[in-house]
Amino acid sequence: MGSGKTTLGNLVGAMLQIPAYDLDSLIVEKEGRDINAIFAEEGEDYFRKAESEVLRTVPIEDAIVMTGGGLVIKEENRNWMMEHGTVIYLHCEIDEIHKRLMNDESRPLGSGKTKAELTKLLIGRLRMYGEAHFSVDVTHLAPEQAAERILACIKGE
Repeated sequence: MGSGKTTLGNLVGAMLQIPAYDLDSLIVEKEGRDINAIFAEEGEDYFRKAESEVLRTVPIEDAIVMTGGGLVIKEENRNWMMEHGTVIYLHCEIDEIHKRLMNDESRPLGSGKTKAELTKLLIGRLRMYGEAHFSVDVTHLAPEQAAERILACIKGE
């Protein structure tokens, strides 16, 4: 959350001339309501189930798939991603994430959270993020620089 996955996924997709799929956008399209509404009306468990279902519907050949940070909570999602693609964790330092999310009301698990609350959320997921094939620290990189590092991972450089 707040690492730039959508921006970077779309940029890398354009650089490789392949489609980029943002799971959050696909869920919003499928549900006909935004993520905040889904969380408010149905709860996080419902959203996580929808997220898992949509993950398995996106093309996995010659495509970039951007997932939300909570997708990794379910082991079956982590396993599916590791078996069907190259998984890249976009690391961003908590100070930068907090700065990016401070006024972003579109994220039910990030809106209005203190740095300590965001840190706790991140620490709870770090082990799962560590299972990714690659990790790219995007904290101080311009989008183009981060995209080049992601491309290097994809190409095995």
